[in-house]
Amino acid sequence: MKSKRNVYLKMKPLAEARKILSDAFPRFGTLEAETVPAPDAAGRVLAEPIFASVSAPNFHAAAMDGVAVKAEITFGISETRPGELIIGKDAFYVNTGHVLPDGTNAVIMVEHLNVLDEDRVEIEAPAFPWQNVRRMGEDIVATELLFSRNHRVTPYCVGALIEGGVFSVPVRRKPRVMVIPTGSEIVDWRKTPIENVTPGQVLDSNSYVLGKLTEACGGEFVRHEVVRDDLGLITQAVEEAVKGNFDIVLTVGGSSAGSEDYTREMMADLGEVLVHGVTIMPGKPVLIGKIGNKPVLGMPGYPVSMIVAFEQFVRPLICRMLGQPEPEPVKIPVETTRKLPSRLGVEEFLRVRLGKVGDRIVATSLPRGAGCITSITEADGIIRIPAHSEGIREHETVTAELLRPLNTIRNTLVAVGSHDNTLDVLADQLRADHGGLTLSSSHVGSMGGLMAIKRGVCHLAGSHLLDTEDGSYNLSWVKRFLPETAVRIVNLVFREQGLIVARGNPKGIQGIEDLAREDVRFMNRQSGSGTRILLDYRLGQIGMAPASVNGYATEEFTHMAVAVAVLSGSVDVGLGIYAAAKALNLDFIPVVTEQYDLIIPEEYFGSENMRILLDTINTGAFKSRVEALGGYSTEKTGEIIL
Repeated sequence: MKSKRNVYLKMKPLAEARKILSDAFPRFGTLEAETVPAPDAAGRVLAEPIFASVSAPNFHAAAMDGVAVKAEITFGISETRPGELIIGKDAFYVNTGHVLPDGTNAVIMVEHLNVLDEDRVEIEAPAFPWQNVRRMGEDIVATELLFSRNHRVTPYCVGALIEGGVFSVPVRRKPRVMVIPTGSEIVDWRKTPIENVTPGQVLDSNSYVLGKLTEACGGEFVRHEVVRDDLGLITQAVEEAVKGNFDIVLTVGGSSAGSEDYTREMMADLGEVLVHGVTIMPGKPVLIGKIGNKPVLGMPGYPVSMIVAFEQFVRPLICRMLGQPEPEPVKIPVETTRKLPSRLGVEEFLRVRLGKVGDRIVATSLPRGAGCITSITEADGIIRIPAHSEGIREHETVTAELLRPLNTIRNTLVAVGSHDNTLDVLADQLRADHGGLTLSSSHVGSMGGLMAIKRGVCHLAGSHLLDTEDGSYNLSWVKRFLPETAVRIVNLVFREQGLIVARGNPKGIQGIEDLAREDVRFMNRQSGSGTRILLDYRLGQIGMAPASVNGYATEEFTHMAVAVAVLSGSVDVGLGIYAAAKALNLDFIPVVTEQYDLIIPEEYFGSENMRILLDTINTGAFKSRVEALGGYSTEKTGEIIL
């Protein structure tokens, strides 16, 4: 039986795929003009050169308050030989912006006048021609070129247009893009209440992201209704769009190699498939075709893949249509905080958090899945790993393309270590009270946080490492692993740690000993996390071997991820904090009240940004928000332990 899967037989490197697209539409140039009022031209691209109709100013104008004079009559005046001017004959009072009286060519500032009476003033210095005067045409001269063709109009430019007597301007028509979401699983959130969305259904966000990306490039979009997985319906929608007044047609989803991915077949039936698959990650499944002499692109269904594909293929098309160069990202050198392996033969667009630690900007990798939209909303930059590379070494200096302004990155506090929900509250409180300061958290476990401090790649680390000898937290671990690093330890919270189970506790789990049951599936935290250390300690107390726990080797990196695993039913129980269970309306079996501290290197403890953070955790607003999460005590929040 013939397979229905559209296997990627001839994937193209990125540069080759971009050239194929460009060569396929050699006359895909600038668009025709439309006329808009000058104020509405901001953000638009001029279709014709613009020349001034009038001069600005169109008269000689006083640039200061004072008296207008003919400069030549003041020559020879000095402090030792002051001169007297008759108002209405030799001098004329003017205010800033007034027309200069006939026969005058200078203005003496009112501060430099000695008023003798209402008819006479005295001066002690001469004026020179055109002193304190805005001459006619000083800014704009009638008929001069204001802006050339293909200039993008800024709000500043609007002022020049109007001052130059240009009140309507010809601009390039906005490129029109049709966005067609496809997939039987896709749900239109405008029509379906969220409570009616069932497992397996997906809210359509992709088409709106593509639309807004189009607008950000200077185009406009129309969103088609969702088309289910049916070759005939998809073909009909695309055919109508190509015949309509659209310049580019984008389908969303169905571009991959699955048995229900019909975009390639549709494209081959209606026109020509130029590229199916590009050696980039994310973004591999992109489809590029030509139908009715128009570009039709099948965009991947995973959001990050789709965004990368748009920026690499659709944005250049829109820029060409508007006569604009493709925007060049700001690039800076950054240092990686850990080894980042990558696949040979694929160019990877790695999303990273950035922060200035000491004299370096350090990069911490975000989740690499193409379906993780938050991996790009939380990213500060992109590191492009070439196809010929197997990855990046730890502490290697590489180039990052910025997604945020550099000053934002310089004002980012980098936290690495154990996950806790209060860090999200703290990050928001900092932004609310101090808009220029950002807290960026990377969750690698308590031990990972201590190692990050040791390597000098963070400003602080969250930790809840239990000393199994005396029951204390963090102190002995800091002394053992950071013997040569001066640090401060500040309590953030005390929190309830325990077993997270489904609502109603259907498996009847009572404690750690139940993890040995064959019918209980467990979700663990990563090695080196404080939660993992706590579990191992408790297992040892009751004489249970880790191998007896069904799921001991299955790991997640945050308490919320463990809670989600329980909520989804993929596991029956996980060890985590009460706040995570409460957030998802799950049941909770307390195990221990533990201490969660911030470990702060001495060199950053006295910095202004750290002072703001420590002041914030001591506010009533922060403590109230934390206690509202449930399972937390802020009695010792802000207390300096070391």
